[in-house]
Amino acid sequence: MGEQAAEKTAATDEVLFERRGRLGVVTLNRPKAVNALTAGMAAAMLEQLTRWAHDDDVAAVLVHGAGERGLCAGGDIVAIYRDMLDGGDATADFWAVEYRLDLLISDYPKPYVAFMDGLVLGGGVGISAHGSVRIVTERTRMGMPETTIGFVPDVGGTLLLSRSPGETGTHAALTGAHLNGADALFLGLADIFVPSDRLEELASALETEAVDAAVARFAEPAPDSVLAAQQEWIDACYAGDDAEEIIRRLRTVGGEAVDVADTIEAKSPTAVKVALASVRRASGLTLAEALQQEYRVGLRFLAGPDFREGIRAQVVDKDRTPHWKPASIAEVGRDDVEAYFAPLGERELKLSKERDNV
Repeated sequence: MGEQAAEKTAATDEVLFERRGRLGVVTLNRPKAVNALTAGMAAAMLEQLTRWAHDDDVAAVLVHGAGERGLCAGGDIVAIYRDMLDGGDATADFWAVEYRLDLLISDYPKPYVAFMDGLVLGGGVGISAHGSVRIVTERTRMGMPETTIGFVPDVGGTLLLSRSPGETGTHAALTGAHLNGADALFLGLADIFVPSDRLEELASALETEAVDAAVARFAEPAPDSVLAAQQEWIDACYAGDDAEEIIRRLRTVGGEAVDVADTIEAKSPTAVKVALASVRRASGLTLAEALQQEYRVGLRFLAGPDFREGIRAQVVDKDRTPHWKPASIAEVGRDDVEAYFAPLGERELKLSKERDNV
């Protein structure tokens, strides 16, 4: 991103902050972990972005990831796993800061440019897709894969997916599918397509040029979205609030929809049903309300068996054979799902004061 001297204000080596010309640059700096987000990184970003929001010398902000693999592979789920084993509150505290960061980004008073190149998963979606200038490339692989690890989309993902065309957001939430740049644009998770080999040049241009003009010079037409071509059968199959019925319709349609049904049935049954309810309930909410809802749901998953088991199977032991409890979607009752959305009382996430700070 240019060789000029930069004003550096890093609070942790895991995330770096520089001012290049009139551009504030955020570099997620854990390349070996595909820049997975830690509590310290989220707190440092929240502090620095709040400071830059009031700095007249900063006209715009850019967030990107170090290394070649992606912007951010999500939250540090190994740290979450350890916290669950210890029975601690570190994860709840991390989410409280992370969600405040996501809300700040959505309300940011200056252009917030996200280079959504390579992997952009889970928490990586939160720090990018709520921004005002969201750029994908031919290398983008985006997703909310939480049902695979016994969890549900969060960081405002339920709200974003509830706004996608038809039922395509529901499909993305339940399957946890990785999306290419064209699909991300179709779902409304991104705005602009720029070839990955032009990003460095665009970043340099942003140091001195107005964001809209610079981005317009580098933007190119995106490839066709595969998801858009599938919307007709997706809309037909995913209508309604009954996960069992969705799976039945997918199997009736046949073809590639059968593979989708198999994919959903391999996920945590509880996570599938709660994810479906979460996306439905998010429709019409503000981002703050959606984040508060996701926080309630998240704390319930921390207390249950599937989140811990999903991380164990996928990331810790890597045997890819999670033992879900309950084991089938039919065993997850309506009351079981409703319990995930019950108020938290004193533990409710409070966000209004955070918004007033910017």
